[in-house]
Amino acid sequence: MTDKTSMEKAKSWAQNSYFSSESRAEIQALIDSNDTKEINERFYKDLEFGTGGMRSIRGAGINRINVYTIRKATQALCTEVLAQKSNNPSICISYDSRIMSIELAKVAAEVMAGNGIKAYIYKHLNPVALLSFAVREHKSMAGVMVTASHNPPEYNGYKVFWSDGAQVTPPNDQNIINNYYAITDFSAVKVVPFEDGLKNNLIAWIDDSVEEKYYAAILSKMVNPEMCHKDGGKLKVVYTPIHGAGLVPCSRALKDLGFTDVHIVAEQAQPDGRFPTVKSPNPENPSALKMAVDLMDKVGGDIVMGSDPDTDRLGVAVKVKGVVHYLTGNQIGILKVHYMLSEMKKKGKLSGENYIVKTVVTTPLLDTIAHSYGVEVFNTLTGFKWICGKMNELERTQPQKKFIFATEESFGYLCHTFARDKDGVSSVSQMAEVALFYKLQGMNLLDALDKIYEEFGFSREDLLSLDYFGIEGQEKISRIMANFRNFSEKSILGSGIKQIKDYSQGIEGLPKSNVIGFFFDNGNQVYLRPSGTEPKIKFYIMIQEKDGSLADKKANAEKRATQFLDYFKTASEKA
Repeated sequence: MTDKTSMEKAKSWAQNSYFSSESRAEIQALIDSNDTKEINERFYKDLEFGTGGMRSIRGAGINRINVYTIRKATQALCTEVLAQKSNNPSICISYDSRIMSIELAKVAAEVMAGNGIKAYIYKHLNPVALLSFAVREHKSMAGVMVTASHNPPEYNGYKVFWSDGAQVTPPNDQNIINNYYAITDFSAVKVVPFEDGLKNNLIAWIDDSVEEKYYAAILSKMVNPEMCHKDGGKLKVVYTPIHGAGLVPCSRALKDLGFTDVHIVAEQAQPDGRFPTVKSPNPENPSALKMAVDLMDKVGGDIVMGSDPDTDRLGVAVKVKGVVHYLTGNQIGILKVHYMLSEMKKKGKLSGENYIVKTVVTTPLLDTIAHSYGVEVFNTLTGFKWICGKMNELERTQPQKKFIFATEESFGYLCHTFARDKDGVSSVSQMAEVALFYKLQGMNLLDALDKIYEEFGFSREDLLSLDYFGIEGQEKISRIMANFRNFSEKSILGSGIKQIKDYSQGIEGLPKSNVIGFFFDNGNQVYLRPSGTEPKIKFYIMIQEKDGSLADKKANAEKRATQFLDYFKTASEKA
């Protein structure tokens, strides 16, 4: 049976004339068919703001993405913006290729206008980085990105950014959440129709000059532009935007840097929120890059690159001796960091004040590499909101420090300071630069990785991601975390446990977070973390091998990683 409160809320929605007839009919049909499970899923709670804002399946109901929950979220944001008492406050808006993204972006603009806040909105879809860039360029108080990143087609979502261009962090995020829950009547949200907002200058299209400034800015941060302009045509690049927002900006960035031999996967080139050619538009998954790999075979490409719908993630594949290799997010980060630091050192551009930022679940090999070049490493909680929060903090408190790079294991990278989120556009052009550099030396990216491993030691990282949907899934994830939080064994699979860190206690100067870290005597690490935006729990396995030949290290790491993956999967299933 459905929860009584959920049914009451469903009936209230179906009978409320504020909602459109289509929305009311959608809920009434569920009531008439007595679909109690679906009613409960849609009404048992309000949508929550997680680490990246809010995401959900599109549809009617308080726990779904729709016109009304977007209005409510925007009103909550506007209330927090107005509380800052800024003169002439504004908010920037961008959106990706998802179904209803442009419509929901306009809905957000209408609420901003209704609150007397100027809304700047892009004329066409654009990636996350361009939203962040626009916030900083317009000196806006906040930003909104309508996207559900790489979630399945039935999802959409809403990312909130603050005046620094980074995703919103405490205390503003909690204030927005409190504002959201305080709105009990959807009709209390202030709205000005979009066309009226344009006429009244409360809504304005973002000028093309903003995009031009962005392209010039990211080009200025490439390490070897001379090499790329001279020899860029020697690298055959295959790129796919996977039906997302990346086609125009990534093609432009590659061209600006000098890469002229670029092949686009035609079937995935145009924006399409149905994502018809993939199960999931996530370049982290090899299946999402299959068509690009097929094109690489056809044209003899050197490298495959793919980005997700909002173009903040980069996936990479190469083919070596007839075998396709999909690089992990950590491997991409290792290649980028090592390339940047080694080349900057050659050019005399490193100082004692340089730093990179990474998350605690990103490979510790990056720490080893950076420290060998005298570069400081700051570790943060998972998510680019914390990475960019650290960048902003250092700008305020230690302005002499010079940012070089930021990375997280989940295929997100930032190589400049012009935006405050992971940037798939500059990541694509930077990765092409790295691949070209090694090709000119007669090396592929696997050769490059092995050279790095020989010098700095071998690391292997694996991710176990377990999906648990709905109310039951939430309860399951809570049990898994509770079991490991109360773990009393002294070892796992024969590896002695040196320390268990519970980040929910607010340790190491980091905000409190529902993360547990296992640290073993041999240097291996395992982190457990429920996703903040998806119904899943993630286990980050990080293996360090120091003894034997590189081949032995790889074999031993693979064996140990497999054992850990099996152990944590079995333990979770029993919870």
